[in-house]
Amino acid sequence: MATEPCAGSPAGLDQHSDELPYDVFARNCPSRHVLKDVTHAWGSLTLAALLDGSFRFNELRRRVDGVSEKMLSQTLHALERDGLVHREAQLTNPPRVDYQLTELGTTVARQLQELIALVEGRLPEVLAAQQAYDARQR
Repeated sequence: MATEPCAGSPAGLDQHSDELPYDVFARNCPSRHVLKDVTHAWGSLTLAALLDGSFRFNELRRRVDGVSEKMLSQTLHALERDGLVHREAQLTNPPRVDYQLTELGTTVARQLQELIALVEGRLPEVLAAQQAYDARQR
């Protein structure tokens, strides 16, 4: 299934335009799909966990507490397709598969780690806001 170029994509970019080549706000822009893969809860957590190094599937599943095998598998496939995760299968008995970040994945994961640190650091304020909101809704 071919997608139409997004607004400002290279196929439709005017030579004199200052537009970015991709626009995540455009419905058919491929950047939107990558952003979804990266910012989905399991995608973000998987990328952040892989900043710690290479993991086998079950090690990664334990690290990303709460993710099902199916969701982790789907997440890893999407991140590998996006060029963020490298999957290396070794022909051993039993087979061994390791996952690690690519150079691009490391760059993205570092940005996510900053966001995670920001959220964790400001969590008391978020929890207070949630309590205040819930109290108003009663």
